[in-house]
Amino acid sequence: MTMSERRSATPKGFPGGPELFRLDPAIAHLNHGSFGAVPVPVSDVRRALLAEADADPDTFFIGMPERLAAARGRIAAHLGADPEGIALVSNATEAANLALDAVGLAPGDEILVTDHGYGTVVAAAARRARVATVALDPALPDEDAVREAVLAGITPRTRVALLDHITSPTARVVAGPRLLAELRERGITTVVDGAHAPGMLAEPLAGRPDFWFGNLHKWAYAPPGSAVLAVAPDHRARVPAPVPSWEDAHGFPRAVENRATIDYTAVLAAPAGLDLLAGLDASAVRAHNAELVSYGVELLADRIPGLTPLPYDPALAIRALRLPRDLARTQPEATALREEIAARLRCRVLIWPWPTGGGIRLSAQIYNRPEEYERLAARLGELLSGA
Repeated sequence: MTMSERRSATPKGFPGGPELFRLDPAIAHLNHGSFGAVPVPVSDVRRALLAEADADPDTFFIGMPERLAAARGRIAAHLGADPEGIALVSNATEAANLALDAVGLAPGDEILVTDHGYGTVVAAAARRARVATVALDPALPDEDAVREAVLAGITPRTRVALLDHITSPTARVVAGPRLLAELRERGITTVVDGAHAPGMLAEPLAGRPDFWFGNLHKWAYAPPGSAVLAVAPDHRARVPAPVPSWEDAHGFPRAVENRATIDYTAVLAAPAGLDLLAGLDASAVRAHNAELVSYGVELLADRIPGLTPLPYDPALAIRALRLPRDLARTQPEATALREEIAARLRCRVLIWPWPTGGGIRLSAQIYNRPEEYERLAARLGELLSGA
């Protein structure tokens, strides 16, 4: 039986989904996982906040600690988090640095990472301690195989495991609850990069890691510049404030999220994104996105020789395929191919590098339509054959 015979009927569009965004309709935006997209109602909330700040800066900034606390409470309710155990920050990379500074590493300590980790987050670890990298074959069959590979990489010097909840390039689940529990039993501090978890997963904080951080601008419909750092109670007193502020005496989280006269409108508007997701029925959004991205991946694999789907979690709205061998072996090669696809096919995707040949990652969001994936599938093979 061919993949086309196995594939289910063409998915339906999400009612009203495309109209919620200001995206250029001439481009197939199949890379929501990298930067997200801000829905119009959320953008309007942020515009109103900017207008408010312009009209009366004194009132706007003097009341900021209380407004941030209120926004944090609304966000925590959506994430299933303790509002006193999360801090609002700008992005996942900033949160990673704060978490690693709070661990209190000693000379000789080692941080365990994988070769699927996000570049700037792994770089943050390398600035602070020796890094031991676990090689994960992208074709590992399931989450258990991933877990066993990570555990096999532990050494007597391993103090911290810095792991992706969902890997950015390959869309694989790494830091699942079972792995986190086994690391905890070994006395290893767990720092989880959950950049893709808020909005895409029903329980983004499952597994109780010591530190967890996630972007709100990807799948939670928030503006860029909004993310969350969640910290277990035993570690909160050690999280450093990025800069001194008048809220330092309050400690975590207020000392972390109050940073003088920066632009707070993204995090203040972030609850509106999560409210919108809930109003659309978050479970329906997740189901639609997972079905649509699977349709797109199966379509590409069926029509383009050499494209091989990677093992995946059916609940996710991002999926990856391996490219034909020897394509996108380095980051410059991957970037060039990504931009060629954008220029020639008017499709935005992620191309990730790998030494023996990289891959392509697709996303699905409620603004996407099946015909966008069909357009990519119809023309990508010719482009790859000439790459």
